[in-house]
Parts: sequence; C-alpha cells; structure tokens
Amino acid sequence: MKLVVLSHYQAEIALEARRAGADKVTISLDLGMHTALVPILAAGIPINDHMVIKWEEIERIAKSQSGCFELNSESPRVIQCYSELTERAYSLYPTSGAPTMLVSGIPMHRIKDTDPFMDTLEKMRAVKPVVGQVLDTATGLGYTAIQAAKSAEHVTTIELDPAALQICRSNPWSQELFDNPKISQIIGDSFDVVANMESASFTRVIHDPPAFSLAGDLYSMEFYQELHRVMRNRSQLYHYIGDPESKSGRSITAGVVRRLEQAGFRQVRRAPRAFGVVAVK
Repeated sequence: MKLVVLSHYQAEIALEARRAGADKVTISLDLGMHTALVPILAAGIPINDHMVIKWEEIERIAKSQSGCFELNSESPRVIQCYSELTERAYSLYPTSGAPTMLVSGIPMHRIKDTDPFMDTLEKMRAVKPVVGQVLDTATGLGYTAIQAAKSAEHVTTIELDPAALQICRSNPWSQELFDNPKISQIIGDSFDVVANMESASFTRVIHDPPAFSLAGDLYSMEFYQELHRVMRNRSQLYHYIGDPESKSGRSITAGVVRRLEQAGFRQVRRAPRAFGVVAVK
C-alpha cells in the first residue's frame, strides 16, 4: 500500500483551502514528492478509496512543527523510534521539500538555506561523475544511495542502526532504497565493515558520517587508510564535515585534510559548497 505521510506543510494547505470555502485542494500526500487534487469534505480529506483523514487530525498535524505523520487505518502516527542499540532517538523532521532525520535531536542534513535533497545533490556534484561501483558509508535516509544509483553501476550502502532503516520505511522519499536492485544494503559499523571489504573495489566513496561527537572513529587515520585501500586508483572520495566557516568546522577540516594526506590520498581540497572535502587516490 502506498505510503501516506503528512507534515504541517501539507496540513496547513488543506486548512487554508477549507477556510477559503474551496471544494477541492491540490495537496501532497507523500511529503511533497507528488501532488493530487482531492475533494474537501465536511468530515475531512479522503486519502484513498477507504479512508478520510478528519479535520481534527489535520489540525493536530498542523500544530506539530517538528513531526511527520504516517496515516493508516488508525490515527496518524508520528514517525519516530528509539534505538536500544545506540540509545538514540530517531525521528523524521519535515522541511518544505524532502524531510531530514533527527538523531538525538541533530539533523542529518543541511536545512538552513537549502533542503536535504539539494544538500544531497551538492555532495554528488563534488565527485561527479558518480559512476562505477559506489560506496556510501552512512545510509541515513538513503538519499545519497538513491541519487548515486541514478548514474552508478552499483551502490553499496552501510547503516549502523536498524532503527534508521525503520524511519526510512515510513519516509516516501526513501522507498527507492528498498526497491532499486542497483542498491545493496549492509547493516553494521562502517569502521568494521569497510575493514573486511576487498581492496580496490570502488570508484567513488561518499563518506557522510554523523557528527564527530557521535562517530569520532569515522574521522580517524585508521579508517581513512581502509577507505584508501578499498578504492581503485584515480577514484574519488567525498567527505562531509560541516560548516567550513564555523570554528569547529575549520578545526575539524584541518585535521581531516592532514589525516587524509597521511593516509595516502592526493589532491585533497576543500569543497565549501558541499560542506566537505574531496580527495583522489
């Protein structure tokens, strides 16, 4: 069954149309991926042939600035979960475009002056063309893997926490992660998984780890050496770091550049528009 997910952005559009006395409204039922013209009924808005979302539920969604709500045969359910593995809270956070994921309250994409989809495109541009065998070291919501699969031969993506994939399954923007045969998923710690991969396997590596405070080992010399080993000659690495203009961003960037060079990478350069660095093996 097709996912029906709303946030306050869509709920406010419906309420505005109702207040204006309209009998129909063009609205997205999948967080902005598609739109449909649906009737405005006295009871609410029909979301399929069997279900109407009531106005009081739409009003509740509209009041939540930080939640995305999955609709099924029961009341709208906020998309969130808690991981016993990492002891972290996960939730889907709405934007005007593709949603991001909050991990312990920290957004996993840039959302200031951009949106998660455009953020992903900037990362891809940093190592274009994204071709051949691609390694995505941190699945998250799967946007990197999905976008890379549009031009790559195959994408291998690694996710530490199954709870993150639970959020993905409720996110309309993540569904290709499960449907695209060009994408292979691995559950595990990238630090350990990459160490067990064959040498010279990848032509592109997209390394988009959580914040340094959450995953310091993925910024280590030892991990960079393993990334270097699994990459083919003349292949490219993109490494997300964060705002290069912030005090912490400048400090972390300097250390990352130094360790990448010591690990054997060359042509290590900053990619400020993509909030990261790029390197060549």
